[in-house]
Amino acid sequence: MERNFSPAALFTTVLLTVALSTSAAFLEPFDLLYDSGVRAFYNSDYDSVVRDMEGALSSYKEVRRIRVRCRLRCQDQHQFDESFSDLRFFEVVLRRAACMDACIEEKLGSQSLHKVSEDVVQDFLRRIPYNYLQLAYQKLKQPDKAAAAAHTYFQANPEHVEMGQNLEQYKDLQGVMEDHFVDREARPHQRSFTAAVRLYDNGDYEGAIALFEEALVEYYKADVECRALCQWPQRFEGYDFLRYRYSLHEVISDHFTQVLHCEHECVRDLATRPGRLSPMENYLPLHYDYLQFAYFQVGRLEDALQCALTYLLFHEGEEFVSENVAYYRETLGHDGEPREEVAQYLMRHKQELELLLIGSKTMGVEFTEGVKNATTSQICCMIPSSTDGWMDYVPISDKKKVTVPDQLKEGGPLLYERVQLVQNSAALNGTQRVLLDHVITEEECSDLRHLAHAVTMAGDGYRGKMSPHTPNEKFEGATVLKTLQYGYEGRVPMRSARLFYDISERARRIVESYFLLNSTLHFSYTHLVCRTAITGQQDHRTDLSHPIHADNCLLDPEANECWKEPPAYTYRDYSALLYLNGDFEGGEFIFTQMDAKTMTASVKPKCGRMVGFSSGGENPHGVKAVTSGQRCAVALWFTMDPLFRELERLQADEVIQALDTQAVWGQGFNINPKDEL
Repeated sequence: MERNFSPAALFTTVLLTVALSTSAAFLEPFDLLYDSGVRAFYNSDYDSVVRDMEGALSSYKEVRRIRVRCRLRCQDQHQFDESFSDLRFFEVVLRRAACMDACIEEKLGSQSLHKVSEDVVQDFLRRIPYNYLQLAYQKLKQPDKAAAAAHTYFQANPEHVEMGQNLEQYKDLQGVMEDHFVDREARPHQRSFTAAVRLYDNGDYEGAIALFEEALVEYYKADVECRALCQWPQRFEGYDFLRYRYSLHEVISDHFTQVLHCEHECVRDLATRPGRLSPMENYLPLHYDYLQFAYFQVGRLEDALQCALTYLLFHEGEEFVSENVAYYRETLGHDGEPREEVAQYLMRHKQELELLLIGSKTMGVEFTEGVKNATTSQICCMIPSSTDGWMDYVPISDKKKVTVPDQLKEGGPLLYERVQLVQNSAALNGTQRVLLDHVITEEECSDLRHLAHAVTMAGDGYRGKMSPHTPNEKFEGATVLKTLQYGYEGRVPMRSARLFYDISERARRIVESYFLLNSTLHFSYTHLVCRTAITGQQDHRTDLSHPIHADNCLLDPEANECWKEPPAYTYRDYSALLYLNGDFEGGEFIFTQMDAKTMTASVKPKCGRMVGFSSGGENPHGVKAVTSGQRCAVALWFTMDPLFRELERLQADEVIQALDTQAVWGQGFNINPKDEL
């Protein structure tokens, strides 16, 4: 199961009890309904699960609708005019703020009274409530509703192996029809576009035209709503808010730049289907491309010309469409104009990029030359991708699909006498995979586990999130430099801290040697990690401890592709996991095919066992649920590019060198705690 709550621990916010009006009804906070539904689930009260989860989903959608409506209404009521001045600008800002507060309070109550945690919001974005719903409907003998809930969840979580199996079972149940498998969260513009393409492919051009036009209306509506939702509190990467001491205009500039970035990200958001990591290529222009051919097929050449000219706004000078335009002009005997809304749309994006260039300078960020020199016709083909809290704009046409390199080698020497080859790539049913035993001894495993218990912190390496991959387990981690710092401070034995450093180097040398690499492997990231099953949350689990993914590309299971693009760690070349124990239940490491469903190999962890593999799309992998006990390992990622060497590793190298110097010369040394991160 995907989530359980301890209400006393997680919900310390004040219960929203504001009366809206004599005729208005309360809108219960969706997080409280969600919590109530989860508690009902673990009490096997499935009627209450359905009532509360459906209520939570309805409340969540209504909150979103109200915020969008209020922001757009207040924006229309208080507009900036030609008479620009500082006072006039801030007057409009203040009036908009007061308007939005009043509008939202009318329906939701004071915004300061009830704050929903980010973890809960992420659960709704990941469609976790539908996982509870499908199980509850199943228990209540309502397979049609269970199938719809399961299908809705699976669309956004295609890596969820168990849910895929559940869906196959629903298909065989009596009373479950094909039209029961609906996506209850389908976005109107994507739903209409998909249906339109289906009609077009079947030769129903009139039907396709109606749906493509409907998809465009819904797209621009969704774009407006997406932008409105960007007008919320922003967090600035790397800023210490307790020490935030910037001037008024710097604060406004930073906030506006973040909002502007969020708004520009709507291009990616609207073109990305649920469960997909990359947007659909050429998404918006494709509508006009399909339309020009469909209009041609039904003899509406003026509309065909208009759509062809509109497409050329996105892709100026494209040969085939330009030839079509010439044909339409010649046949009609006159020219046409592209659609006005597209010209305005592209101009707005052009202006956004220009402003982002200014904003980037105030925040110390540089843009690529491609963005600086972009023309209006190129804007829609640029997809923003977050990188280290900021963005890098990558033309869609430049995306590279991951392919497995030819003539990869393996079978090199294992360097250490005790290390034993268990399975090679062939035995593991894949490419560039290896399973080794006795990489470290039982005593070393014991020392490192004791070190983990003393040093690791919840969420370390994942921005403090206690459960970054699944809410049913606690995740704790520590880096090499942190352990050395603890050793220097006397909080752990320096011998144990030094052991962590030494065995990670041992693993690096083995991987480099076994795969017969002609380039040096450098550390990209080194992490001592433990996953602990949370008691009381295991009975109904169907999720994975770590979902199926690839280490250096964005896995797209539906398309059987892996895109080597940000925010993936594209510079990682090889990965390894060195296990410290096996006294727990579950937690098997698994390889799958690129569909993220078909398992090709499974590895049961135990002390001294190490699995190594290349980091690309040829090796999708994940971790099965840890259902009891604690699973500890050393996770290692390597790169052949020295520019991406792990900074903490370089600092740790200096610490080790200083320790060795101290041992030889009797000199003291000091680690600055501020250098830890």
